[in-house]
This record gives sequence, C-alpha cells and structure tokens, in this order.
Amino acid sequence: MSSDQILDRILASLDDDKAEDVVTIDLRGRSAMADHMVIASGRNARQVAAIAEKLVERLKAQTGHSARVEGKDTGDWVLIDTNDVIVHVFRPEVREFYQLEKMWMPADALRSATLDRLRAEHAAEEARKTQN
Repeated sequence: MSSDQILDRILASLDDDKAEDVVTIDLRGRSAMADHMVIASGRNARQVAAIAEKLVERLKAQTGHSARVEGKDTGDWVLIDTNDVIVHVFRPEVREFYQLEKMWMPADALRSATLDRLRAEHAAEEARKTQN
C-alpha cells in the first residue's frame, strides 16, 4: 500500500472520530523519516487516546501492519508511526505549546493555514454574536 493510500485511510479515521484542526504536511524530499506528517487535536485527553486507539485498530485491520504508538496512556500527545506516515494527536494546549506545524510546514503554507484558522475563528465569533 502506498504512503498516499495510508494517508487517505488515516484522514478518514480522524474524520470519523471527530479529530479537530487536522493538518497534513508533505515530507517527501524534506525528510527521510516519512512521506507525510499529520497533526490533529482532540478536545481532551480521553478523546485524544480514543482517536489514537481507533486509528491504530483500523490501520491494522486495513493494512495488516501494526503501527508504533507512544503516549497513549497520558492522552496529552500521542505519536503514531506507520513508517510512511507519522501522526501526532494532541490536546489543544499541548499542540499550541509544541507548535509542530511551525517546524515542519513551509512558510507560505503556514501563513495560509494561519489565515484560514483566523477566518474560521472570526466567523465563529460573529455567529455567536448574532445568536445572542
């Protein structure tokens, strides 16, 4: 199975489990450790651990390979290594602290992602104001 196919399955699993702020970073040509990195958030430690657990189960069922997992017991930051795709699932506060996107995303993509996030936050704030 190609790294792009594994990535598609990972993204589908994260979507099924309501992971938030999912970011995909293409590492091809930039790092030998993997082809893709995925960063996502869960609302709390319990959801982070559940997202990671379901992802590992689905990948094993779909690919027949076991991914390596670190950090599932605490639920603050879970790292899932499938060889071709590295997945980080964070609690929002932990993700903000480490800011992996800033380390790995190209500057122009980071600016675009930041603008998209700010626009979404503004739209949500405006929607809350109109509801009150």
